[in-house]
Amino acid sequence: MKNFNTLLLVAALAAMSAACGSSASNASANSGNAAKANPATSMANTAAPAAAAPTKDSIAALEKSGWEAWKNRDGKVQAELLSDKYVGFNATGRINKAMSVESMAKTNCKVNSYSWSDEQMRMIGSDVAVLTFKADQDYTCEGKKGDTPTWSTTVYLREGDNWKNVFYAETKAVDAKAPPAKAKTGETKAPESKPDDLTNALLAVETKAWDAWKNRDAKGVEDVMAKDFMYISGKGRQERADAIKGWAEPKCTGLGYTFLEPMGIQLSKDATLVTYKANVTGTCDGVGVAPTLWVASFDVKEGDAWKNAFYMDLPR
Repeated sequence: MKNFNTLLLVAALAAMSAACGSSASNASANSGNAAKANPATSMANTAAPAAAAPTKDSIAALEKSGWEAWKNRDGKVQAELLSDKYVGFNATGRINKAMSVESMAKTNCKVNSYSWSDEQMRMIGSDVAVLTFKADQDYTCEGKKGDTPTWSTTVYLREGDNWKNVFYAETKAVDAKAPPAKAKTGETKAPESKPDDLTNALLAVETKAWDAWKNRDAKGVEDVMAKDFMYISGKGRQERADAIKGWAEPKCTGLGYTFLEPMGIQLSKDATLVTYKANVTGTCDGVGVAPTLWVASFDVKEGDAWKNAFYMDLPR
């Protein structure tokens, strides 16, 4: 369902690594990954009581419902299930709830089948659940076959008595030694607002991390990571230790970056999301880094500081 990323107007997405038993497991042969980028996590309305902690199976069930809504072109269900704070990425760039609902109605997609594997769930704070999985899918949008397999991330936010989908993105699975994708154009921009205090604070955390990467400072990279940090890209998942090695060990030269279009969101009292575009320069181990990335960075409060708990990048 989330592959709606790749589908929407069918243009392009995958990973920053170049720049530096669920009940839904085999979800059903008639729902499609395509649904994901838009209606994707739309399942949130049928959630557990506010007092109850979610399980991997309960979040996966919500996610599957979103995929089914997309498959059935059910925009009403999608609109009810997405959080008003929803942010996602599709082939045209960053989208909000209204854009996601509109895209479902206007994009001509046919979903034949999909299945999930290797589902994992973790919490960011007490009210944000992150589900990651690998999706195999068979679908077309506007006559173009969708990417498969993909690595997908869907995030649910507790809102009162319900869990609502607040984020979805997917990136095509690639070989760990694959060179970075070339930059693509033709993005549609979501409405932007001037960076506020929260966005600037979160961007300061990102700047520390990127400066440490640029300066080949492994300790600096580690300092901005939460204890249970995870990174996901087209090359799969990386836990904290592996992510530090992956960003600090390659021999890199000429590294540089610029942030564009940052947008921060307060998800809960102890969890935030910042999304932005990064233009990147340099080479690592003789290979040019991905020149343009969309980044989603989820931070959690540890003591008085915001620390990066989950990070996903998608090459453009």
